[in-house]
Amino acid sequence: MLRPQDSATRERKSLNGLWAFRLDSAGAGRTEGWWRSRLGEAREMPVPASYNDIVPDLAVRDHVGDAWYQTSVRVPRHWADERIVLRFDAATHRAVVWADDVRVAEHEGGYTPFEADITDHVEPGREARVTVVVNNELTWGSIPPGQLGEGPGGRTQNYFHDFFNYAGLHRSVWLYATPKTHITGIGVETGLDGGTGTVRYTVDQSGASAVAVTLRDAAGTEVAAARGGSGVLTVPDVHPWAPGDGYLYALEATLRDADGGLVDSYELAVGVRTVEVRGTEFLINGEPFYFRGFGKHEDAPIRGKGHDDALMVHDFELLEWIGANSFRTSHYPYAEEVLDYADRHGIVVVGETAAVGINARMTMFGRGDAPSTYSERTAGTETRNNHLQAVRELVVRDRNHPSVVLWCIANEPDGGVPEARDYFAPLFAEARRLDPTRPVGFVNIMMDGPDTCVLSELADVLMLNRYYGWYAQTGDLAAAEPALEAELRAWADGHGKPIIVTEYGADTLAGLHAVVDTPWSEEYQVDLLDMYHRVFDRIDAVVGEHIWNFADFATRPAIIRVDGNKKGVFTRDRRPKSAAFSVRRRWRQER
Repeated sequence: MLRPQDSATRERKSLNGLWAFRLDSAGAGRTEGWWRSRLGEAREMPVPASYNDIVPDLAVRDHVGDAWYQTSVRVPRHWADERIVLRFDAATHRAVVWADDVRVAEHEGGYTPFEADITDHVEPGREARVTVVVNNELTWGSIPPGQLGEGPGGRTQNYFHDFFNYAGLHRSVWLYATPKTHITGIGVETGLDGGTGTVRYTVDQSGASAVAVTLRDAAGTEVAAARGGSGVLTVPDVHPWAPGDGYLYALEATLRDADGGLVDSYELAVGVRTVEVRGTEFLINGEPFYFRGFGKHEDAPIRGKGHDDALMVHDFELLEWIGANSFRTSHYPYAEEVLDYADRHGIVVVGETAAVGINARMTMFGRGDAPSTYSERTAGTETRNNHLQAVRELVVRDRNHPSVVLWCIANEPDGGVPEARDYFAPLFAEARRLDPTRPVGFVNIMMDGPDTCVLSELADVLMLNRYYGWYAQTGDLAAAEPALEAELRAWADGHGKPIIVTEYGADTLAGLHAVVDTPWSEEYQVDLLDMYHRVFDRIDAVVGEHIWNFADFATRPAIIRVDGNKKGVFTRDRRPKSAAFSVRRRWRQER
């Protein structure tokens, strides 16, 4: 699935803006056919945005069930004889779509795109009604999982992840046109041999037109060309894509008819680079790479998880300011605009699925009746099928981005029981089948150590979330330091793989100060991070540090969450805490 773009043969039209919106806890709209006419009893809602915080009403914020969106769009008259497509960049967590009265699409999964060919259902020059029902319910069969319940006010949602369950149309909606015969997909794999680069390409199409491919450098000069639906482009004196150097070539694929006339064209940005794991090293372009950065969230006041270009650019500017070179898309695929920006600016990305919370031992900790994580009534066949699809959609969407160097297929799953391997082995295999060029891993939870985790042997890289000094040895950094070091050395000695500590940190209330180590104070956050960094510097197998978190973020209300998770080195509105300056001093030095 190619992203909409404007080219010599293609045109797109944004449907972003204010849509009619109506909540539907009872699910009446599906039986009453709300898509068949103008949406009644509706209010206006911005797209893209989460709907939860827009309206000052708990019934909106904590809504469980269906939410209806509707808009009208005039199909451009000059799109006659074109293929017309309706695309949603994301609908959380699932959606059904109608064009006028016709059901044209449905999709499971809240963070990857889907689309529908609506050529036969709309008329160029006339308005079309677009209706979508978005559902935010999470069950053990969904990715991420959760449980539905009943309360005095109706249905309730228990979800197993520690961030707010925002929902809605979080990313852009498009109407776009292509020729009837068109390019359907492009894939690239890049290589380096000394100063020569290679771009192995495939171009898929809907017809049987002649394919030509041209590669141009950043100045627009042609550096390689080929004909045919697949082949290898050779680039002498290549300028590699590298961390801190987001150099991109432009690959233009064209289809031509028998007379040489242009049928379709599509342009793809290409960064020529290699990724490899060798022993305990993580190599980019054959050079050891050390990850400095954060776990992040798509999260901001009012808009929730709605994509916003201004906020995105500001966040990347803060990453530059603090000296970060990477981040993890915790805990779901981020908007494609984010990856485009990372490509252009040489920021390294760990791409992650939305599989967070597959762990009954953790989510139901302390319950005597806690079920097994892996069973047909918990994470079973339905869950794994949805998880497999989530892996496929992540890899297929993002495999052409040079910034993405590592796939993470789950965050903190239950990896300490034998059934875990049977569940996860097909997921690792599928990721490697779809993309043999990148390492694959998962994020290990603190309760599964180097001697008990059964999933680590499947991974190319060890990604560890550790909270010594916070959830363990709380407030006692003198005890936390040797405990952390002992465990990291056990992983290094026992597994012989690179280690990225993908989460570490402490909740910190901005403005709270203390002269002695006191949890929640800004000084304690600084001291805790300093302690972790001393340990990392003593262990050669540690190749990365991703602090949890870049910025404070929203969670559901709880007694241990004061207006959200406060582990950010920036506040939710991106003001620096003391730790931001301490981390900046470390990361802006040469390693």
